[in-house]
Amino acid sequence: MTADTSDMKFGLLMPHFGGHASRRAVLDGAVLAESFGFDSLWVRDHLVFEPHSEMEAADITFYEALTTLTAIGAVTERVTLGTGSLIPFRHPVHTAISIGTLCSLVGDRVVLGFGAGTFDHEFDVIDMAGVDRVGLVRSNAEILRRLLTDDRVTYQDDVYAFDNISIEPKPGAPVPFWYCGATPRSARLAAEYCDGWMPGRTTLLTIAERVATMREMTAANGRPMPTVAVIPPTSIAATNDLAMSGVNLEGLLAWANKRGKWWAKPPSGRFATAEDIEGSLIAGTPDEVVEQVHRFAEVGVEHLVFDLRMNFDRWFASMELLGREVLPALRA
Repeated sequence: MTADTSDMKFGLLMPHFGGHASRRAVLDGAVLAESFGFDSLWVRDHLVFEPHSEMEAADITFYEALTTLTAIGAVTERVTLGTGSLIPFRHPVHTAISIGTLCSLVGDRVVLGFGAGTFDHEFDVIDMAGVDRVGLVRSNAEILRRLLTDDRVTYQDDVYAFDNISIEPKPGAPVPFWYCGATPRSARLAAEYCDGWMPGRTTLLTIAERVATMREMTAANGRPMPTVAVIPPTSIAATNDLAMSGVNLEGLLAWANKRGKWWAKPPSGRFATAEDIEGSLIAGTPDEVVEQVHRFAEVGVEHLVFDLRMNFDRWFASMELLGREVLPALRA
């Protein structure tokens, strides 16, 4: 039986980085995405951007995450605005006033996805080398929860300390906090204190394992099951050949073998074929994309964000195929 996708939510990672980033791509793209009925629009976060060679051209253009999200919010009305993920190289008081301002200007439709970050150099440049970044995510979760709801907040841990701080404006509703990452620890932490769990590239088998762990933990700790989301690289076109022409499969496999040490392994113990990394890529015609999305639903994914960065040169055409052909089929 095919998994039901009628209640799934679908989003887009916005083209706010690389050589195809532009005002038109971001703002006109956001308006068009909302008109097609996408549920959410997402941005990445970097301080010193270094493109991933297996998916991105060597262009260091990067529109800052929260500035971009505010601009998107100004030209849209209802679509959810998400960070996937925000990295804790900002002071959380600064983040709190930015989020309070964003919600005040565009409405309470923000999801804060946070991650520990991948690159040491982004923390070296702000004199935070060697800091426990996973701990920083937890600190940010607690500080932001308090500053965005309470007044006269006092807080202290190994990194942050402040007394009697209030921020205004505050959001009118709680801002969901999601943990972004594919490691076993990321899923456990999401079940412990977050509202959602959102890996980027990972496999269906890995997602299934993490979801099972979170269900066990939340059954034991009495917390709600976090929303299960994912941001898989996506290449869609009218023909399979055109869709696959934008995919660097060898690069994705190399990345999986180098950086996917926490992923569930195939029987061979090594990622060698497209089937071995199933779930870390969506590629094909609209009908093939629909079929692949159903497999995400089967392992418990509730919110899927299409990452079109491999084909930002076909950004509007890809979005139209998703909006006109894929979303209606998934919601039927």
